[in-house]
Amino acid sequence: MSGSISELEALSRLIKYKIIRNSWYSGTPHLGSCLSCTDILVWIYWDLLKVNHLDPKDQTRDRFLLSKGHAAPALFQVLAKKGFFSEKDLEHYGKDGSIFGEHPPTPEHLPGVEAATGSLGHGLSIGLGIALSAKLLKMGYQVFVVVGDGECNEGAVWEAAMMAASNQVENLTVVVDYNKWQATGRSNEVFQLASLREKWASFGWLTSEVDGNCIGDLKKAWSEIDSEQKPKVLIANTIKGAGIPFMEDDNNWHYRIPTYDEVLSCADILSITKEEIAITEIMRQGRK
Repeated sequence: MSGSISELEALSRLIKYKIIRNSWYSGTPHLGSCLSCTDILVWIYWDLLKVNHLDPKDQTRDRFLLSKGHAAPALFQVLAKKGFFSEKDLEHYGKDGSIFGEHPPTPEHLPGVEAATGSLGHGLSIGLGIALSAKLLKMGYQVFVVVGDGECNEGAVWEAAMMAASNQVENLTVVVDYNKWQATGRSNEVFQLASLREKWASFGWLTSEVDGNCIGDLKKAWSEIDSEQKPKVLIANTIKGAGIPFMEDDNNWHYRIPTYDEVLSCADILSITKEEIAITEIMRQGRK
């Protein structure tokens, strides 16, 4: 189900707040990485992906893989909003015995998840295999994979890229969450990644570069390339911690956990409703 740009932007802000609140409540990290790709996930799930939460194993469904698995807290919130499981289930996030952890579990354990990811560099290879199987079986589903820019250090990413191009796997799309940071430093200082667009193009992919934190730009870029019969990649220029000024482009938020007061500040920044803020206060009381 698609929505207007303003509706999707509002939904993205709400999901960002829920991600931030869950980080505070559960004491789990990777906020910056989650916030940089939230707009991308909302765009893919509400504008592109053909999936049905009532039949998550439907063989004709489109597939989505979050190769940068440490952004799972964002994916969990998106899947809950799409109805794959109850949003209330996420109250157990990060607790002993919970299925919700810092990376996606196996598909057998959580509906809507296509692969357990987190060991970086493998998601694209899995997505390529799924896309190739669709071609062999003459099925029309699409495969979308979100990878991190730091993940592009991995040779397996480029092996998959070469194979996808040589086999003209036109039902495979990659979005690179290019937030310019890795766990311990700037992506282009740790490895010489730039220019990502030129690199992917040289491997035979149809490439487009876009503001990955602007849903309108994502929509426009996709409309210009979606009918092309080649594997496609969007180099999505994003900001780590996007949407929260005191988190933006600050790599401390790769691991740092927000305080309760910072959560409330984020509610104000993101224009969160009083009802959601009241839930946050109830959660705070429950932690005492």
